[in-house]
Amino acid sequence: MSRPIPILMYHQVDAPPPRGTPLRGLVVSPESFSRQMGLLRLLGYRGLSLRDLEPYLAGERQGKVVGITFDDGYRNNLTHALPALQRHGHTATCYAVSGQFGGRNIWDEGLVAQTPLMTQAEWQRWRDAGMDIGSHTRSHASLPDLDGPAAREEIEGSRRDLEQALGCEVRHFCYPYGRHTPEHAAMARAAGYRTATTTQRGRVQPGEDPYTLRRIMVACSTNLVLFAAKVLTGYEDRRR
Repeated sequence: MSRPIPILMYHQVDAPPPRGTPLRGLVVSPESFSRQMGLLRLLGYRGLSLRDLEPYLAGERQGKVVGITFDDGYRNNLTHALPALQRHGHTATCYAVSGQFGGRNIWDEGLVAQTPLMTQAEWQRWRDAGMDIGSHTRSHASLPDLDGPAAREEIEGSRRDLEQALGCEVRHFCYPYGRHTPEHAAMARAAGYRTATTTQRGRVQPGEDPYTLRRIMVACSTNLVLFAAKVLTGYEDRRR
């Protein structure tokens, strides 16, 4: 049987806010992130972007690999996560909200502190460092709340925007909030994406539907022992 593939889900890599802050779990400290990336390398795993993971997901290649993804495109992914990725020889996919270059996480306004997102020039630095850029729609829209044409424009339009602005092929999509229906998966396929990731927990078996890929959330509180359990065992699979 093929080895299951964990796809890690991160958001921010920065100093976590005070305890009790809403969505604090989505902020992993730079020190924790670096230790996690180092552990992967120590255990003989290669952290890969979705672009580099494609042949493994399709069952065309096998190996000790882990997908690494970041949602939203925070500037701290560039300043704090990128150096650790490079130091340990990993690649990653960061999903961009194409209508918010140089903006902030306005979809969380009133809930958490507003945090800068990467500018166009910073996205180009991410790309030039060998990292992958995916799409997270134009506005971080909750797709099931939109009618069909509006959802399709969020999915297709974001890919067009990113490819024109950044001069690279955008092959991978992430559903904002993880919310989607089979119709949205069909739209992602029709738009030309090769994969689409969700927030459903668990590892991926090679050959599974590439438009409903499960992921493993890495939270502020995820210590190294738990991190290892999430990657190496069926811990997340049992919690779907």
